[in-house]
Amino acid sequence: MLYITTRDKTNLYIKDWGTGTPVVLLHGWPLSSDSWDDQAMAIAQAGYRVISYDRRGFGRSSQPWSGYDYDTLSDDLASVIEHTGADNVILVGFSMGGGEVARYMSRHAGKSVAKAVLVSSVVPFMLKTADNPEGTDAEVFDKMTQGMKADRAKFFAGFFKDFFGVSLISHSVSEELLDWARSVAMQASLKATLDCAKSFATTDFRKDLPAFKVPTLIIHGTDDKTVPINASGRAAAKQIAHATLLEYEGAPHGLFATEKERLTKDLLAFFSAPKT
Repeated sequence: MLYITTRDKTNLYIKDWGTGTPVVLLHGWPLSSDSWDDQAMAIAQAGYRVISYDRRGFGRSSQPWSGYDYDTLSDDLASVIEHTGADNVILVGFSMGGGEVARYMSRHAGKSVAKAVLVSSVVPFMLKTADNPEGTDAEVFDKMTQGMKADRAKFFAGFFKDFFGVSLISHSVSEELLDWARSVAMQASLKATLDCAKSFATTDFRKDLPAFKVPTLIIHGTDDKTVPINASGRAAAKQIAHATLLEYEGAPHGLFATEKERLTKDLLAFFSAPKT
């Protein structure tokens, strides 16, 4: 296994596949870098170097007590880029990972980044406030916290059905994939799971968006119940200069599984497109 050590001595598990222009994939909550494997294989086979890693507290990375705020998480991303020697990087952030992309662009001035992608991302601001009326009520996040504290395994059983758009009439993914997602989520520490949920729910990234100085692609499902599109994908597209928004009609949150081939195709098209 390959690990890198961050500035605060946290060990992050890294996958480094292929050669060529580097693509760094940031996974969503509460999963691990394995959630990107289908896209990572296809991207590496298309002639890119694919770097993915388990966020601190999740997967095979260390589980420290602290460091689950976005400043520290973006510093972890900076450590990954530095330790792997990646340059002219394409950053791809899914869900919570989109926040790491946004904070890295501002806090680290987008160092070494050539393009950015936000997939089902929490950017720019999830919480409903007076100046963010499309956001999600705080009570929703409070209930999530209560559910995880009471019975985390039971909470995830329901959470991932919404995540992947599974219902009585829609079976967008297999029961086996749901089982896998639940098992990966339970590998994370409870502290990391709770703290990261608070971070993605309450962090306001609107001030970070002017730092996007590179071509940016935003992909979001119109039926995303986990991160509703109005306060996220559509709002980010309006606030990031020259961003391109691709809406997947009727698609849920977990696009890496439910729209696997389409997502891979759209990512590769954006990677290879000349800068304008």
